[in-house]
Amino acid sequence: MADLRVELCGIELDNPIIPASGTFGYGYEFAELYDINILGTFSFKGTTREPRFGNPTPRIAETASGMLNAVGLQNPGVEKVISEELPKMKKVFHKKVMANVSGFSLDDYVYTCERLDSCEEVGWLEVNISCPNVHGGGMSFGTSSESAAEVTRAVKKAVKKPVIIKLSPNVTDIAEIAKACEGAGADGISLINTLLAMRIDLKTRKPLLKNTTGGLSGPAVFPVALRMVYQCAKAVKIPIVGMGGVSSAEDVIEMALAGATAVEIGAENLVNPFACRDIIEALPAAMEKYKIDKLSDIIGGAI
Repeated sequence: MADLRVELCGIELDNPIIPASGTFGYGYEFAELYDINILGTFSFKGTTREPRFGNPTPRIAETASGMLNAVGLQNPGVEKVISEELPKMKKVFHKKVMANVSGFSLDDYVYTCERLDSCEEVGWLEVNISCPNVHGGGMSFGTSSESAAEVTRAVKKAVKKPVIIKLSPNVTDIAEIAKACEGAGADGISLINTLLAMRIDLKTRKPLLKNTTGGLSGPAVFPVALRMVYQCAKAVKIPIVGMGGVSSAEDVIEMALAGATAVEIGAENLVNPFACRDIIEALPAAMEKYKIDKLSDIIGGAI
């Protein structure tokens, strides 16, 4: 019998499969399709201090082997997430959930993480540092080791629950940033966020997205994500949540071999709403094929 269990920052998961933030809402939408309690956990929609309407449309575009999105962190704000979304989620999901947090200043991150840290349903805080630092000229917090470490230290000081820093791939050396987060006290890291990309409409001769650029996700980014997970796993000792174009049980095994303790599934949920369920069901057979008894035994096996 294949053993799918893994431990993420001190919390055991029944399996490593985690729907990625922004692709699974608050869970209850998918609970109408299947029992989402089969998941390891899930990362709910990115939450900011204040409500956000998001970017103007069009903000989604298709591309070969993937998609572009420039949704712009649309969410009702942390107070409504706590008062309205989490109670609805709790009715259908009975495990600890991962709270994804975004911010535009250190104060934003600290406030939002503090509020979610107090919620019983939350097991981990996944801190997205790909947001523009409004007090730092608009550059993303995740593009320098110093600012990534600064966010990590500030959040760790304010919360009790495990902090997983979500890294941007739009950098020169992602392993250096991972090491900076580890040094600042991060309990784990997750990667990769989307790759900056664009498409042009040949009829209008203008960018397809109103925002001009967006984040590329889907199978096209998988080899890049795998390479970055591998590099970070060689550089740090804290757990890694791998993501980026994962769409099969075999991809999950590759991510584990590259050093990922758990794996987030993003764009594939938008193509096939049963993707996570299907991957969980397919994992035992894939493990048997490659003579793997315990998934936890192969984490970092390719390093």
